[in-house]
Amino acid sequence: MGLIRRLRVTHWAMESYARSIRRRTEATNIAQRVAKLKWQWVGHKVWSSCWGPKVLEWQPRTGKRSVGRPPTRWIDDIKRVAGSRWIQAAQNRGI
Repeated sequence: MGLIRRLRVTHWAMESYARSIRRRTEATNIAQRVAKLKWQWVGHKVWSSCWGPKVLEWQPRTGKRSVGRPPTRWIDDIKRVAGSRWIQAAQNRGI
């Protein structure tokens, strides 16, 4: 059995075990919880005149980029998930 296949099987087993633990303990997945809270915040602040638009339209840096992954904004993540109709999706509190 090749190394990559063994690693894939091990990774799958660890993921399966983690899912079974979450199911038994009824713990929430932190990534899903963070995404849900982010959408709730965006839906709440999308029309706010105070900090909401400033945070959503913030440009990380100007000038020369540092080496590595480019900085991302909240709006980039939101557009990646919801597409161009992100404002309507953010206003839908049922997500």
